[in-house]
Amino acid sequence: MNMTSSSVASPVAGRPWRKRPFIVNARLRWSLYLGSLLYLVLAISSVSVNWSRVWEGLDRGWRFVEGFLVPDFASRWGDIVIGMQESLTMTLTSTVVGILISVPIGIGAARNIAPAPVYAVCRSIIALSRSFQEIIVAILFVAMFGFGPLAGFLTLSFATIGFLSKLLAEDIEDIDEAQAEAVRATGGGWWQIVNYAIQPQVMPRLIGLSLYRLDINFRESAVIGIVGAGGIGATLNTAIDRYEYDTAGAILIIIILIVMVSEYSSGYVRKWVQ
Repeated sequence: MNMTSSSVASPVAGRPWRKRPFIVNARLRWSLYLGSLLYLVLAISSVSVNWSRVWEGLDRGWRFVEGFLVPDFASRWGDIVIGMQESLTMTLTSTVVGILISVPIGIGAARNIAPAPVYAVCRSIIALSRSFQEIIVAILFVAMFGFGPLAGFLTLSFATIGFLSKLLAEDIEDIDEAQAEAVRATGGGWWQIVNYAIQPQVMPRLIGLSLYRLDINFRESAVIGIVGAGGIGATLNTAIDRYEYDTAGAILIIIILIVMVSEYSSGYVRKWVQ
């Protein structure tokens, strides 16, 4: 019997569409919902809150907000300039050094072009770099090399290696293999494959990731400075310790402005290279 497509589709079209739930069993689904809600309530109740401390902190928090609204750029301008110079220097140098080290490690961590022993070593380096948060690494380098921007430079370089190497390796593994096969068919060696088949495909992405890491490194330079790794973070921490909230507000405004300029500039460059 022949049936038209409209007659077949009409009963289906008349039904209200409903998305199939991830867990079909209603009892199991609601049990998981209630269990998750109960766990959330118990977890929140286990957090000990000193409400008197919270009430006292509201006043200090409001004074900080007032300082942010009425910033003082003049009183500590010399310290702010020195701290900002350290942060920008750490950011730029650590990003450049991190990129230079990340490129060979990222190539060695790509399964489709690296021998197994090289792949294992490079992946281990990436895993080690990504295992520790920047502030923990900064504490270690401060203990080793003392307070100052050297510890911050080493910390940001170490973090950049793990970030860029992993993403670069994944981009190399996702390339169009047809281009590599074409270079290989012409008798090209390993270096020719990397230079003529892989590099054109991953270079725009690498530039974009490098600019993105530049933004991250500047923001992190303000965080690691709190533990003594130099930069504007140390100046900010000093201002907060002295209850100079208007100076701290001025520092935060400068950080926000630099991040915004960097964001718009990097967006323009990424659009241009792609």
